[in-house]
Amino acid sequence: MTQVQTMTNPELNRALAVLMGWKAGGDPNKKRDFVWWIDENRFRMPEKWDPCTDPAASLEVEKAAIAKDKTAYIKNLMYVCWRGDYLDYYNLNDDEWVLLSAISDLLTASPRERAEAAYITLLGARAHVD
Repeated sequence: MTQVQTMTNPELNRALAVLMGWKAGGDPNKKRDFVWWIDENRFRMPEKWDPCTDPAASLEVEKAAIAKDKTAYIKNLMYVCWRGDYLDYYNLNDDEWVLLSAISDLLTASPRERAEAAYITLLGARAHVD
């Protein structure tokens, strides 16, 4: 797996679009090389869709990741937010609780952190714990 934290924002945005099932195709307005087609009637302009910096777009990819595997997404977001803590998030038992004070870190995750966690989840991978 490519180390997501080393990907540039445009690289991560492209990877997320592909993982969400979008297709690169011709721009109906002929103003750019391509647009991301969500379905046959809806498209996104790549320069205006940036889940790495835009909170609304990051919530869009977060929603897709949660729909795929909500538990994996939360564990991947914990990893992304708390990389310095050597906790094996995948071996947490269902009855173990994350401290309430730590939940605020997840709720206030940056768009980039949400995008990274969504990428890992949509890829079907698990965050690498050092």
